[in-house]
Amino acid sequence: MAPRATALRLFAKRTLTPSLCQTMKMRYSTVPLAYDLHEPAKPSVGNPNKNSPIVFMHGLFGSKKNNRTISKVLARDLGRSVYAIDLRNHGDSPHDPHHNYTAMAADVGDFIKQHDLKDPCLIGHSMGAKAAMTLSLTSPTLISSLISVDNAPVDARLESDFARYIRGMKEIESSEVTKQSQADSILQSYEPSVTIRQFLLGNLHRPRHPESQVQKFKVPLSIIGKALDHLGDFPFKDPREVRFEKPALFVRGTKSKYVPDEVIPLIGQFFPRFELVDVEAGHWLISENPEAFRRAVVEFLSPKE
Repeated sequence: MAPRATALRLFAKRTLTPSLCQTMKMRYSTVPLAYDLHEPAKPSVGNPNKNSPIVFMHGLFGSKKNNRTISKVLARDLGRSVYAIDLRNHGDSPHDPHHNYTAMAADVGDFIKQHDLKDPCLIGHSMGAKAAMTLSLTSPTLISSLISVDNAPVDARLESDFARYIRGMKEIESSEVTKQSQADSILQSYEPSVTIRQFLLGNLHRPRHPESQVQKFKVPLSIIGKALDHLGDFPFKDPREVRFEKPALFVRGTKSKYVPDEVIPLIGQFFPRFELVDVEAGHWLISENPEAFRRAVVEFLSPKE
């Protein structure tokens, strides 16, 4: 196994140009985000309902339903409401041709304002982590804290697996399958792991057309396919220009390559009050080791004596 420090292919540091600055300030048209609200049976004292809630963001090809179980557990253990959301072009949220972290962060910022959420904590996994980091740096007054799950504020190449998944999912749609078993049979030639295939096929649904039983993916494959080359990027390059001065927790999988040791100093420059927790798991650490993840989040968000 390659050492953690060399496993991730990082881009060379780039100078922040005026065009990049303009891009980061660009105001995209936002979309209303679908969500599930998980409320605690017994809100903690001073934390009723919408006070200091959690906003939970999934990764690429995921949705709010992937975080359903852990959201209920965190709501119970922390006495906080948890909003598990669908990012744009995922789950039940609207589709939009712009799929980048600036646009996703703008959506979540509007969501926080529209629902009048006070001092929320953002939790994001993978793609959702970079969206959360982007929002924390662009609108730090909107949130109280950040939890980034297995991602870092750097430019990094996405694994080629994602492009292969898109090809497989496009073949499934062109085959006009009517059963998930048919889709799984096609996807086997693109991905041997049953767990990953089930995760991807969780996006399949039957559109409401009475005359057809053909299943389609909720994820707009053409939009996501075009966005893949940039989803490894991070909008901010220079921590001297922008920082998030509030508490931040970075949780990484010990068997994952997304947060190598060499990027830890850069995390500290963007997020000077960060803490780092290693969880014995791969990139999908929330599902692989939910108890270790739960303990890390609860300890971070519990009131300090």
